[in-house]
Amino acid sequence: MKLHEMKSVEGARKVGGRNRLGRGQGSGNGKTAGKGMKGQNSRTGGGVAIGFEGGQTPLWRRIPKRGFTNYTRVEYAIVNVIQLNDFEDGTIITPELLIETGLVRKELNGIKILGVGTLEKKLTVKAHKFSKSALVLIEQAGGKAEVI
Repeated sequence: MKLHEMKSVEGARKVGGRNRLGRGQGSGNGKTAGKGMKGQNSRTGGGVAIGFEGGQTPLWRRIPKRGFTNYTRVEYAIVNVIQLNDFEDGTIITPELLIETGLVRKELNGIKILGVGTLEKKLTVKAHKFSKSALVLIEQAGGKAEVI
């Protein structure tokens, strides 16, 4: 074995360890510890607050803080026509039944039936609103759509 053939034992040399600052010139980060000469950022506890823009009014203070909530908004619980295939033929589907079966969690301001998918069962659907495509699909299947 020669000196140039020697290798360190596995685990003896740590790769990518924490760079210890201010520990002498030999480390490459001695004296000023990589912070340069003087100035606010070189000092202990130095630096500026997050969002500070050098005295200019910061963005978070320039933008308006008021939001807008439409108090007349009506939000419906949505059920797609394809989901109604889970019921038996001739079933009368009401909002209570939809909540009971878990198709709708909360009624919100009503239930709206949308025409996504196809309907293969003859059903009577009672809901607060229907899309035009849903009405067509329910009637094509031989069912009825009743607005509550």
